[in-house]
Amino acid sequence: MPPPRRSAFSPAADVIGSELDLGLTGSHVVHALTPGFCDAASLYLLERWRREETTYAGADPAQIEARRLALRVGTDAAESWERTLPVGEVLVFPRETPYARALVDGHAQLLDSVDDHTAERLAASAGEDARIGELLKTRSFLVVPLRLRGGAIGFVACSRGPDRGPFLTAEIAAVESLAARASVALDNARRYEYERRTALAIRGSLLPGTIQEVEGCRIAHGSLPAGQGSIIGGDWFDVLRRPDDRVSLIVGDAMGHGPESAVAMIQLRTAVRTLAGLDIPAVDLIRRLDALASDTPGASFATCIYAEWDARHGTCTLVGAGHPPPLLRGPDGRTAPVTLVGAGLPLGLGAGAYEPTVLSIDEPALLVLYSDGLVESRDADIDHEIARLARAVDAAALDHDPLPSLCRRLLHAPSDPAGADDRTLLLAELTPTEG
Repeated sequence: MPPPRRSAFSPAADVIGSELDLGLTGSHVVHALTPGFCDAASLYLLERWRREETTYAGADPAQIEARRLALRVGTDAAESWERTLPVGEVLVFPRETPYARALVDGHAQLLDSVDDHTAERLAASAGEDARIGELLKTRSFLVVPLRLRGGAIGFVACSRGPDRGPFLTAEIAAVESLAARASVALDNARRYEYERRTALAIRGSLLPGTIQEVEGCRIAHGSLPAGQGSIIGGDWFDVLRRPDDRVSLIVGDAMGHGPESAVAMIQLRTAVRTLAGLDIPAVDLIRRLDALASDTPGASFATCIYAEWDARHGTCTLVGAGHPPPLLRGPDGRTAPVTLVGAGLPLGLGAGAYEPTVLSIDEPALLVLYSDGLVESRDADIDHEIARLARAVDAAALDHDPLPSLCRRLLHAPSDPAGADDRTLLLAELTPTEG
């Protein structure tokens, strides 16, 4: 039985595609090639493909723009070449270069030396870096296109110095096979990064802006998405300035996770902002939100707790829609759930049976609004967990944690390990003012 065929590349080839990261994937490719297979290797991605634009399939552009994603020369670290050949640099390659030809023709380009355009560019960028001269002493230069679904997405360039033999036909085929695998891995990484950027943009758009303090009210807030790798879920929260030094606060929870819940969440949050701008009573706002949720896909059965604080009159009006009750820590130093006049049904059921709970607050107090992710447990009822959260607030308050630190401490407090829901927390220090 013949011995197994030894790979032409280093073990780094085996991990190509193991990370959903463009930079790491490119690094794995050049490490697979250098220094065992060639003396220098670089990987470039078309800028328009990286930005989710069209590729050059079937076209013959006058020039191409490509970004250097990864580079390795011998065993040198990429950082040692950063000044001369920086990773991330976008370069323009004219039609007559082997790079453009490889992309347009879809075939590898093999030369006896580096092309004139590349030689001039490298010499111009060298400055005082004498290593460029050694890099240009090339006996064999290979450019292999990266192709995906019939279109070009970039290329890999390999070079061998005068102490090594030229690239052979079988070796070129091996690099083409590696490039095909790398193209799929790069596409997966790009798609993941695009989805992550989208999710981060959605999450960033849901933050309540820069409001940290208004007259008679200091704010701290935070959220932790459920699960590993999750960025967005169904929770939302907001802080809205109102006329006469009033402030509205809301925490809500659309059912489920992922893009459907995120869309419902965005629509509900936008609706609350619009309705708050009409300056209608709190209970009317929730009734209208209920009617809107019934016609919004994915929004039915969403829950929320809405609070309106009037520092001049020392009143806090609360309206719940199937949501866990807020906590209040008063001057007696004890945190307890607020007994609402009516818990209210979740949004979107068209019941409209919502009632306001009006609290008179004569001295500074801490209002705690939260999502059910902080009080869910498979082994304990929700009342027990709400009491546990109240005790955690008291313990943190005794340690005199500043409001932002208190928020972080409560968000990361131990809870049911089986919990699979997002955690959202909104703290408000309410201080009555003289009207």
